[in-house]
Amino acid sequence: MTRPDPHPPARLQLAHITKRYPAVVANSDVSMTVQPGEVHAVLGENGAGKSTLMKIIYGSVKPDEGTVMFNGQPVHIRNPQEARVLGISMVFQHFSLFDTLTVAENVWLGLDKSLSLAEVTQRITAKASEYGLDIDPARPVHTLSVGEMQRVEIIRSLLTNPQLLILDEPTSVLTPQAVEKLFVVLKKLASEGCSILYISHKLHEIRELCSACTVLRGGKVTGVCNPQEESNASLSRLMIGAEPPELEHRALKAGDTVLRVNGLTLPREDQFGVDLEAISLQVRAGEVVGIAGVSGNGQKELLYALSGEDTRADAPMIEVLGRDVARFGPGRRRAYGVHFVPEERLGRGAVPTLGLAHNLLLTRREALGRSGWINVKALQAQASEIIRRFNVKAGGPNAAARSLSGGNLQKFIVGREIEANPKLLIVSQPTWGVDVGASAQIRGEILALRDAGCAVLVVSEELDELFEICDRLYVIAKGRLSPSVDRARATVPQIGEWMSGLWDTTSGHPEPFDELRTGSVEGLAGASTGSARTGLAGTATGGHHVQA
Repeated sequence: MTRPDPHPPARLQLAHITKRYPAVVANSDVSMTVQPGEVHAVLGENGAGKSTLMKIIYGSVKPDEGTVMFNGQPVHIRNPQEARVLGISMVFQHFSLFDTLTVAENVWLGLDKSLSLAEVTQRITAKASEYGLDIDPARPVHTLSVGEMQRVEIIRSLLTNPQLLILDEPTSVLTPQAVEKLFVVLKKLASEGCSILYISHKLHEIRELCSACTVLRGGKVTGVCNPQEESNASLSRLMIGAEPPELEHRALKAGDTVLRVNGLTLPREDQFGVDLEAISLQVRAGEVVGIAGVSGNGQKELLYALSGEDTRADAPMIEVLGRDVARFGPGRRRAYGVHFVPEERLGRGAVPTLGLAHNLLLTRREALGRSGWINVKALQAQASEIIRRFNVKAGGPNAAARSLSGGNLQKFIVGREIEANPKLLIVSQPTWGVDVGASAQIRGEILALRDAGCAVLVVSEELDELFEICDRLYVIAKGRLSPSVDRARATVPQIGEWMSGLWDTTSGHPEPFDELRTGSVEGLAGASTGSARTGLAGTATGGHHVQA
C-alpha cells in the first residue's frame, strides 16, 4: 500500500512572471506559491494586475517571462481547455457565457463531451441544490440577472472537480446568506485538498476564509501575510498604502420630490421575467434612497422602466420634477437631468471597443456640434478630467473600455454620470468589484452629489453599502416594493425579512417597520424569482444597528 506523501509538492508555483502591454506592465517579476488545500488570497487595488495574473494561470493570457509549476511539474498552459485538463478552473469577474444558450448548454461547453445534455442538467440541479445556488438549467442566459449569471459560473467551475479553483470577485453580487453558504462549500473543498485562489475587495471575507495572502501593487508583489492575523485597516494599508477615508454622512433636510413612481404595474415581457406590481416610491432632492433585494426579484425590470428602456408604463406612473415621463425614452429623460449607471459595465455601461472619450457620447452630448461633427479635443478633455478626478487607471482618454479592469471601468462610468451634474442619478451596483479605496471614493462622491441637492436612487445587493450611504431604504421582492424606512430605524435582520417578501399588506396599509417581527433571514437566497429582458448598450443609457 502506497503511503501518502507527507510533504507533497506545492499545488502551484509562479516564478518571476512578467506580462507587458503597450501602455502598461500588468505583472512584473511576480512569484507566488499555493499549497494543496490552501485558500490563498490575491489582494490589490483595481489595476494592480490580479486578473491578468489569474488569466496567465488559467491559460487565457501568455506571460512574457517566468515559469509556472503545477503539482511540482513545469507546465506551459496554452489555453483554458488545457488548464481544465490539468485540474484548474476559474470563475471570471466578467462572465464568459453565451447569451443565446441556456444555462445547461453553457455549462456543457466546458465539460467532458461524453456527458449528455440531460446528464449535465441533472448535475447542475443537484449541485445548485447542494450549494444553495438555485438556478434553472433551462433558462436562456440573456434572461438572467448579473447575480444569477455569477451562480452559473460558480456551478460550472464546481462541476469540474478542480484541484485549483480561481475565484475573481465571486461574491460581488451575492447576498450575505448566499455568501455564507458559498464559504461552507469552499472550506469543504479546501479540506478535501482543493487549492483556492481568491480575489476579493471585501477584506472581512479574506480574513474569514483565507490562510495566506499575496499583495500586489502596480503589478509587483509588495507583501505576503496571513490575513487572519491582520485587521481590515492593516490589509488596506498593505493594498493601497493607506486606510480609506471615513465617510461623512451629514443630516440634511430633503427638498422637493424629484422622482415619483405611482403604482407602476408592468407585466413581464418573457416567461422568465418578473411582473412589477403596484410599485410606488419617491426620491427627493438632497437624499439618497436605496433599494435592497435578492438578485432577480424585479430590479432589472424596474431599472428599465426608470431609465426609459421600457416605455410601456402608463401616465402618470413615472414623474420627474412633476412631469410625466412614462413614455419618454432615455434621451428625453436625460434632457430633464436624469442619468443612469447600469449594473452591466461592458455592453450597456460602455461599448467595449470604443475609447473612453467616445464612450462619453453615450450619455454626454456637449462635444457634439449642431452640424453633427464631433469635437474630439473636447471629448478627450472631458475624459481626461474624469480619469484624473476619479483616479482611473487607463492608457489615456483613447484607451478602449475593454482594456480597463472592472473596477477602473466602473469608476469611469460613475464619474461620467456624476460629471454631468444630474438632477436625478439612478445607480445600480455602484461599487461592484471595486477596491476599498475606490469604493470609499465612489460612495463619497454620491454623498457629495446628494449634499449638492441631487436626488440619488441606489439599487444594490450590498447591504453594508446601503446602510452606509442611504437616508431611506426600500426592499424589492417578487416584483413588489416594500414601504420605505429611515436608515436610522433599520436593522439587517428586519431588511432580511423584507427581502423574503415578509411585510404585511393584507389590509392595504403596511405596518410600521418597527412593528414587524425580526430575526431569521433563512431562505433569503431562495427568494430569487428570475429576471428580465434583454437590452443593449442602449443605456449606457443611458447584522448591526446603524445610527444616522
